[in-house]
Amino acid sequence: MQQNNSVTEFILLGLTQDLMKKKMIFVIFFILYMGTMIGNLLIIVTIKFSQTLGSPMYFFLFYLSLADSCISTSTAPRLIVDSLSAKRIITYNECMTQVFALHFFGCMEIYVLILMAADRYVAICKPLRYPTIMRQQVCTILIVLAWIGSFIHSIAQIILALRLPFCGPNLIDHYCCDLQPLLELACMDTYMINLLLVSNSGVICSSSFVILMISYIVILHSLRNHSAEGRKKALSTCTSHIIVVVLFFVPCIFIYTRPPTTFPMDKMVAVFYTIGTPFLNPLIYTLRNAEVKNAMRKLWHIKITTESKR
Repeated sequence: MQQNNSVTEFILLGLTQDLMKKKMIFVIFFILYMGTMIGNLLIIVTIKFSQTLGSPMYFFLFYLSLADSCISTSTAPRLIVDSLSAKRIITYNECMTQVFALHFFGCMEIYVLILMAADRYVAICKPLRYPTIMRQQVCTILIVLAWIGSFIHSIAQIILALRLPFCGPNLIDHYCCDLQPLLELACMDTYMINLLLVSNSGVICSSSFVILMISYIVILHSLRNHSAEGRKKALSTCTSHIIVVVLFFVPCIFIYTRPPTTFPMDKMVAVFYTIGTPFLNPLIYTLRNAEVKNAMRKLWHIKITTESKR
């Protein structure tokens, strides 16, 4: 990567400077990260090999779990290691790579959540046309477009980051590299850069959240025409989706849709959508979804039975 500055590395201050709290952070976030990876990989494997989870909703859930695993991996391991490290140094190239990964997989999660909402809308509001509209070929094309859109967004973010000149302080008051904390260190007027950041990440977060909320309001309103059993099943599925949407988008909107100012709570808010939400998603989608739980039981029962016969 070409550098337009004299800074070759940054120092991440992390969540705290207190030694005892650092040890607590190591334990807590190690457990959260392991839970995130185990939970999401369990969903990925179950959907991949289960014959009962072949609907578009689970096709999109597969990629949501993949995005969750990747976005958590882009931040959590460094946070865990740095919590016990005396020197929390990240090179310029590593920092730019983390910015790219964070926005790539974060944007991918946004697009997948929109696709899941669209899938539920068609399934509930247009059930007779559902097999035609949400056929496998269409779902694959939509996911490919989501990957392309995420790549374009993250490229735009990395271009903004590479334009920032750093010629003095290199202490990042954060646990990871992102544009907002980097703007604080840039030795230039960052008004236009922040405006572009808000018009990119901020608009994507805000508009996607509004679209998702409107779509779920329409879905819930249409449930009045369904049977009691149909309403119960659809309401359970939509409730899970709405919980995930709120948990992910509210922190993102707080971070990316405001002037270039930092608040003490920024780091904890960022923890919520980069580590907390990926950890909670598997719990939400398994504990509230009987089909996923049954598929997991059947799949792992078959695996255990097969292994015991050998």
